[in-house]
Amino acid sequence: MTATPLSPADQNPLQKLENQLCFPLYAASRMLTKAYLPLLQELDLTYPQYLVLLLLWEHQELTVKELGDNLLLDSGTLTPLLKRMEQKQWVSRRRDPRDERSVIIGLQPAGTALRRQACHIPEQLFARLGMPQAEFEALRDQLTQLLTRLQ
Repeated sequence: MTATPLSPADQNPLQKLENQLCFPLYAASRMLTKAYLPLLQELDLTYPQYLVLLLLWEHQELTVKELGDNLLLDSGTLTPLLKRMEQKQWVSRRRDPRDERSVIIGLQPAGTALRRQACHIPEQLFARLGMPQAEFEALRDQLTQLLTRLQ
């Protein structure tokens, strides 16, 4: 059975791919993550591991819940990721003595050392984008506002 094509009067322009907001965001996210890949592979890091380390380099230790809240990831996604990072001795996991249900993730010396090795990544990626600083910051701010609205 073949579908009957819609007449031009029945076509909704908002149903065209080119008029969607979701697709350019999705495609740009995939392409940006792909651009990180060679830079992160040098350090044996995945993109999600890099995001976890960015937060830990800033805060030294966070609970799994705090990491999930910041990265918009659930514990089911984070737990295996953090276990692999613990096996590589980048992070440690321990129960919070004040709340046994909570797990605290802290940086290990090897995880701290990765910071120096990864310091070139933002600049290399920024150069690869070839985008003026002001344009980059405006886009980042717009995307942050969009995330806030969607939450």
